[in-house]
Amino acid sequence: MDIRFEKASTLKEKPDWKGALGFGKYMTDYMFTCDWDEGQGWHDARIEPIKPIELQPQSVVLHYAQETFEGLKAYRTAEGKIQLFRPEMNAKRMIKSNERLCMPAFPEEDFVQAVTEIVKVEKDWVPDEPDTSLYIRPFMFATEASLGVHMATSYKFIIICSPVGAYYPTGLDPVKILVEDELVRAVKGGTGFTKCGGNYAGSILGQVKAEEQGYTQVLWLDGEEKKYVEEVGTMNIMFKIAGEIYTAPIEGTVLPGVTRDSMLTILRDWGYKVHEEKTAIDTIMKAGHDGTLEEVFGTGTAAVISPVGELKYKDDVVVINDAKTGELTQKLYDTLTGIQWGKIEDKYNWTIEV
Repeated sequence: MDIRFEKASTLKEKPDWKGALGFGKYMTDYMFTCDWDEGQGWHDARIEPIKPIELQPQSVVLHYAQETFEGLKAYRTAEGKIQLFRPEMNAKRMIKSNERLCMPAFPEEDFVQAVTEIVKVEKDWVPDEPDTSLYIRPFMFATEASLGVHMATSYKFIIICSPVGAYYPTGLDPVKILVEDELVRAVKGGTGFTKCGGNYAGSILGQVKAEEQGYTQVLWLDGEEKKYVEEVGTMNIMFKIAGEIYTAPIEGTVLPGVTRDSMLTILRDWGYKVHEEKTAIDTIMKAGHDGTLEEVFGTGTAAVISPVGELKYKDDVVVINDAKTGELTQKLYDTLTGIQWGKIEDKYNWTIEV
């Protein structure tokens, strides 16, 4: 793929890496853009100064939500090198998301090339402070100006970047999670396995309800029986019960997380028995009360791993590991981030140097 570069006339002042970067508060100087038109395919790949997106008011994305996105990071090692973590998995997942929403596939090889090139251009934006990284947000949306409900005839694929710190202000401190027992996030045959904006828009009400009760996130149950645990609003979730790991299966309603896959690979390598199967919330709560629920943690690109210290389901509350970060949770975090920041050997060949 040939990528044209358009130089910015002025560059932004970078934030203090030692300050509170937060998540998604600062944007870098450039963005990658590529257009797709029916009969022409992908064309005019370019890295250009970041700017507002101009759309007609009748653009398909604004009315029918034909949009998908991804999230990954670039990390600076102690030696000053910059590396990506499994970008090909994000590329493959986006292709699957686009297929479900009748959007054109952006080829895996081009995806990885585009991510690599924008990070090269923005290398000075990759922070070097502990627990910081450059968050990379590829996204695609329909630009055709039409009110008809159909597969659009034009799309944009864009990548923007943002230096970030911890996703949650509490960092690696355990979070409190409310189990949602009325609303549902996804059903089989729907878009639960895709990374599309509509999934997240539909989850906000549950998030609001959780926050009103003093909880950080929502744990969603299956959409059919409201019985089996599936995922948290921004993360996959895992439970350590009597020394074994339980997590929801990838069957069309749960996002196939890159971090999820990485954690399961590591856990199996360490000899843990891993169950990717339906697990009832009643089973989880019972384990919480009889002491066999040893640790609970969420996994995702943004937070990496987030320990859960409390679960509330209806009027029942369980506290996990005295609301402290568990030994396994900490070890997983140290191992995965060690690979990502180049502190320990990457025996899985997951990282790509930029």
